[in-house]
Amino acid sequence: MKILIINAGSSSLKYQFMESEGGQVFAKGLCERIGIDGRLTHKVPGREDVKQEIPMPTHNEAIQAVLDIMVDPAKGVIASTDEIAAVGHRVLHGGMAFTQSCIIDDACIEAIKKCIPLGPLHNPANLMGIEACQKIMPKTPQVAVFDTAFHMTMPPKAYIYAIPYEYYEKDDVRRYGFHGTSHRYVSARAIDMLGNPEHSKVICCHLGNGSSLSAVVDGKCADTTMGLGPLAGFPMGTRSGDVDATILEYLMGRYGYDIKEMLNILNKKSGVLGISGVSSDFRDLDDAAAKGNERAQLALDKFIYEVKKFIGAYASAMGGVDAIVFTAGIGENSVEMREQICQGLEYLGAKMDTEKNKVRGKETDVSADGSKVKIFVIPTNEELMIAMDTAALCGK
Repeated sequence: MKILIINAGSSSLKYQFMESEGGQVFAKGLCERIGIDGRLTHKVPGREDVKQEIPMPTHNEAIQAVLDIMVDPAKGVIASTDEIAAVGHRVLHGGMAFTQSCIIDDACIEAIKKCIPLGPLHNPANLMGIEACQKIMPKTPQVAVFDTAFHMTMPPKAYIYAIPYEYYEKDDVRRYGFHGTSHRYVSARAIDMLGNPEHSKVICCHLGNGSSLSAVVDGKCADTTMGLGPLAGFPMGTRSGDVDATILEYLMGRYGYDIKEMLNILNKKSGVLGISGVSSDFRDLDDAAAKGNERAQLALDKFIYEVKKFIGAYASAMGGVDAIVFTAGIGENSVEMREQICQGLEYLGAKMDTEKNKVRGKETDVSADGSKVKIFVIPTNEELMIAMDTAALCGK
């Protein structure tokens, strides 16, 4: 089934047109500067990229631009939009309402709207993408795939916060976790690579500008590092990860910040950028550290240290580990980062083969011979998971 995948942001829209069986990608691209002037980058395998400036006052025009170029005789890949069997939408926050993907109807949209306080930056943008597609493609079925859904199998002891219980009961305050579609894909692939054992314990390390770990027992999430929102866990590109809440009170009192300013600092000015003062890009940090920049090295050391801590914690929580998986931009491509994270994990039975580890963006077993714990590099494919869910639901 040919599926159009949409990931709508507040001023951008990523898309991918693919086959749900096998994952063949026919076209993909990005609409940028929606609401400003509008730019479209369209990519078809084996062809030169197409870049156009197209007025995009709203997401409606962005979706129309995508559909127009998809059917363009010279630049497109289909003769008619009728060839698009369904549309799959990435939605950030499903709250407690969604434990799996669902066909989009009025009830689904209302439930997504109710989750806006939990995902105030992303859910409104996701809804704009959905509503634009409904307006332009009213007869095409639409499916919502939630970042949080995979983590809804966590037990209460993992998702509950140690604050008054009434906030969970009345306000749905709990750990949700994100990158769920990625964790779901790579954990399933890891289980396949383990030989599909009846029981398995996998730690997934989704490492990129936004990063999270998950503990997966028998294919189901048992814990994850992100929380109510995507700020929690370990340091990321610009996000702080876990911090003592007293820091907020202290800095707000000292500098007169309001809560919005404080959260902007924690989300946009912290993480490895905040420590290094150099960049949120780990490649820039590597370059700076190689030239003797101590703060850049400290930022890298902090990131590695915190990832190791969570790996150890999750191995303990699960009572062992069968596989450690690296995925996403850093996890798939940074040979050095993977090696440094795995140094010292021999006590878990995890030993890396440094020669096998010299790989980027390729699904590989990089564990040493005799390692009790497998170490895998598995490129994530969130779009394929969205396409498969969409096809399964629409096929029904």
